[in-house]
Amino acid sequence: MMVVAFLGVLVYALTVMAQEVSVSCMMAYDEGGAPAVFQSLECPQWDFPAKILQNQTDNCQFATIQGYRDYQEDRVTCNLDFKIPVLGKNGPKEIVVGVLAIFDGHGGKEASEMASKYLLDYFLLHVIFCTYKQSILLQNKHESVSQGRNNTENDILTLTSSQEVLPLTDDLPIYKILKEALLGAIRDIDMKFSLEALDNNYVSGSTATVVLLLDGTFLVANIGDSKALLCSFEDHPVKLWANELTNDHHPSRDDEKARIEAAGGFVRVWGVPRVNGVLAVSRSIGDIYLKRYGVIATPEVRDWDSLKTRDICTSVLQLTEQPSKTSKLCTSGRYSSLDS
Repeated sequence: MMVVAFLGVLVYALTVMAQEVSVSCMMAYDEGGAPAVFQSLECPQWDFPAKILQNQTDNCQFATIQGYRDYQEDRVTCNLDFKIPVLGKNGPKEIVVGVLAIFDGHGGKEASEMASKYLLDYFLLHVIFCTYKQSILLQNKHESVSQGRNNTENDILTLTSSQEVLPLTDDLPIYKILKEALLGAIRDIDMKFSLEALDNNYVSGSTATVVLLLDGTFLVANIGDSKALLCSFEDHPVKLWANELTNDHHPSRDDEKARIEAAGGFVRVWGVPRVNGVLAVSRSIGDIYLKRYGVIATPEVRDWDSLKTRDICTSVLQLTEQPSKTSKLCTSGRYSSLDS
């Protein structure tokens, strides 16, 4: 049932890209991103996410610890076989992308819940629309703009003029589109949650760490202090070496502290350094009442890099500081003595 439903979405998405996204729908996307498309009456065809796209965690392995609270604030989104329609040099095609993400919530579960719910939906829509924009650019690249063009055609050219022209015959545009789509999805999630938080007086927030996998390469984007680790077995058949792929966003970091203070905030130590004595991370989804003091939801990105033969697993997880920090060793999937 799920396979049939997804194939229906795939065929429909490819059909839309092969034909045309209406100017009014493209304007809605340009002005408000994925949330605007899903809510706009100008985009009635984009009604699939809540019905069809789901978090496919059955092909991933993960564990969470609830802690002392009577509810779980953390969420996981994972699908190692996420099929995405794109435009290739010979027309529409399908690529398989691995998506791994964790959202470490705080102050409530609302922010992490929304982030995990909408990540795949928004990511897919951004890929489709970014790809369509690239196709329009290519179609118009070698055409002379005559004075006889009507306003609709000019509107399309205007909407797409901000995109860098890259030939879809190379591999580069696919990676560029996936990166921009992920950043757009995270931006839209923070925007949507911030509006709901204002309406419902939510004070919650969440970290976000997302890994994309494609054809032996990976990209990592993170907000906050949830770490991404890459395991390698090096020269030992049993021991696994864990390399950190992310930098924590703590308010004690010089660049983070400078931004906070420039926005009128301050850093105070309360157990650990905190923004205005409250928040222990300097970047997060949500935390709307601290956004004016320099807390941002902009990810730090480790751009596409190649996986080596000895890189046998990728993991995204939250680490706890340990007294002994002597090595970066991962054995049987359990990490010990890691720098935090």
